[in-house]
Amino acid sequence: MDRELPRLLVATRPDPATDAAVERRLPGVPWAYLVSSRPDRWGSVEAVLLGPQRPASGRFDPYELPRLSFVQSLYAGLDGTRLDELPRSAEVAGNVGAYAPFVAEHALALALAASRSLIAAHAQVIAGRLRPAPEHRLLFDRTAVILGYGAIGRAISERLAGFHAQVLGLNRSGRAGPGAERMFASSELRTAVAAGDVVFDARPLTRSTRGSIGTAELEAMKPDAIYVNVGRAAVVQEEALYRHLVAHPDFRAALDVWWNEDFTDGTLRSRFPFASLPNVVATPHSAGYGPGVLPYVLDVALENLARFFRGERPLHIADRSEYGP
Repeated sequence: MDRELPRLLVATRPDPATDAAVERRLPGVPWAYLVSSRPDRWGSVEAVLLGPQRPASGRFDPYELPRLSFVQSLYAGLDGTRLDELPRSAEVAGNVGAYAPFVAEHALALALAASRSLIAAHAQVIAGRLRPAPEHRLLFDRTAVILGYGAIGRAISERLAGFHAQVLGLNRSGRAGPGAERMFASSELRTAVAAGDVVFDARPLTRSTRGSIGTAELEAMKPDAIYVNVGRAAVVQEEALYRHLVAHPDFRAALDVWWNEDFTDGTLRSRFPFASLPNVVATPHSAGYGPGVLPYVLDVALENLARFFRGERPLHIADRSEYGP
């Protein structure tokens, strides 16, 4: 790894599986782990791979990487990446699409749990009550609106095909997307959410999406709609969602993402007791976890790095102006 001056720094915890993946995907590219390499050897570094388990000591001064021109994140979203700490000369890419199969599967699980009242049903079984049956809603033959019709949105759409659902989507431009019968532009958000029996939110957190769902957008949704968020919590205003759920008991929310997540100490917090509401189903930002996920995600990121080292333009280069407070 560090026998030659590295062209790539890997900012994850050292792991034999990572060693093997990098050697397989980037043959002939000298590399080193950030935490085990010395700054005096970084003059040759052209790219950095930022991982989800980036060690506390795994920080670097951009001035110690004079040749750095590309940063690849293992995360799909870049809202948690301190882009201001990276040199402006370096392009940055999110790991777009890497988590799509897993997040889409979880989104459907949340939608089904909410529509089929699975939490109430489980409590009823514990109590030994057969009837009355919990209130069931169906995804079958309903209208699903997918906010953020990228890789995750398309994967959700593919999985909805078995339910014979009408799929509508929303993306920035309103340009048609595969599997969607109609596509709304981001400027038509309120119109889009009004059409859904179930609204899936898979949007990244950017300057334009932050807080974009507030009281007016929630009031525009059907009174008995199901809102599923597997993107980022801060795209919806926390208090507005809580107040809407309390005031509209037929409205349901299925949430995997939270406004205050601390991955260092493994805690999540909210200013409001969402989990105590009977019309909420919640999971602890776990959509992207499961057997085989990390090797798959790493492989996708390394393929984009391979493009860079082959002299090709990497995919999914971020527009830095979209991120930040």
